[in-house]
Amino acid sequence: MRDLFLAVYLRDLRLALRRRVETLMPVAFFVVTASLFPLGVGPEPQVLRQLAPGLAWVCALLAAMLSVSQLFASDFADGSLEQMLLTGRSAVVIAAAKSAAHWTLSGLPLIAAAPLLGLLFDVHRDALGALLVSLLLGTPVLSLLGAVGAALTLGLRSAGVLLLLLVLPLTIPALIFGTGAVAAVDAGLSPGGHFSILGALLILTALTAPVATAAALRISLE
Repeated sequence: MRDLFLAVYLRDLRLALRRRVETLMPVAFFVVTASLFPLGVGPEPQVLRQLAPGLAWVCALLAAMLSVSQLFASDFADGSLEQMLLTGRSAVVIAAAKSAAHWTLSGLPLIAAAPLLGLLFDVHRDALGALLVSLLLGTPVLSLLGAVGAALTLGLRSAGVLLLLLVLPLTIPALIFGTGAVAAVDAGLSPGGHFSILGALLILTALTAPVATAAALRISLE
């Protein structure tokens, strides 16, 4: 299982390196979209600090959905996805590896770009630390849930819209507790409870989403 996971994971990373512009699109969307808000709402630091956690999380969510729609599309188009599943190897491991590769290519760059948002929105150091931890726990949840939606809508017309309608409601808990952790720090409270819930969401999603993704892939390929 480990060899299969690493093989699929590294394969997706190598393929992404050949499509660098497409790979960098989510983090570019994240930075550009977030940087437009200070121009729209004005330069008042107090207002920007209040908006920063929600804006960062919404931009991260939309950036993840922007890229996850292509998670299985190219492999489905050239037939390699069907070949991988026909080998009899675990579809759950394949789904988990592709979700992990998606998070490495989209979630990690977003976390790396988050300090830039801290500068743009004048976020305090402690609140920025809470934002980074919340994104570290929450963005894998977005990739795992996005993989389920991408598998369910594979090959369908208007798949992007259907994917958003299916996945966005499921991401609301991560959005609430991710922004709540930063708000707790701003209010002088401990963000531990929010982090614990985000961690529980991550564990629950990691245990169930690859299974659901594998089942959805089999249905889509039938």
